[in-house]
Amino acid sequence: MFSMKKILFIFTLAFLLIGCDSKKGAFLETVATTNDVPTAVNKLIATLKVKELTHFKTIDHSQNAKNVGLRLKPETIVIFGNPKMGTLLMQCNPSIGLDLPLRMLFSTNYEGKTTITYTNPEYWSLKHNIKDKNCLEIIKKAHLALQNLADEAAKK
Repeated sequence: MFSMKKILFIFTLAFLLIGCDSKKGAFLETVATTNDVPTAVNKLIATLKVKELTHFKTIDHSQNAKNVGLRLKPETIVIFGNPKMGTLLMQCNPSIGLDLPLRMLFSTNYEGKTTITYTNPEYWSLKHNIKDKNCLEIIKKAHLALQNLADEAAKK
């Protein structure tokens, strides 16, 4: 006969295994690309200009690692945004400023596969306790915009 501890352990293990594979509600979204990191980064920056978004900074983590005598596979962060949208969101809750401006991570893994990763803005509604309908609509639009930007940067 199973003890209560065993049943609880099996239930918890099953829940964790199922939960780990679930993409629903994922905090991070990743888009694969056949481009290398510099090409994908340049495509994003060009798209930002076309869409009249502000490109604040590009940080090359690989170069920073090299500068201190370490090695890192290609990894770059592009920081960008729409100050009007960001301001409206920070008016909803100033803590959202921790996640703004927007950023995308371009990285290559040890198998040579390049990906573009960003935080799903819909997570902000949980993290920053956003309940206002107008703010939730802005977050929804930000999510769609990030999806489109990542797809553009990933195109060949």
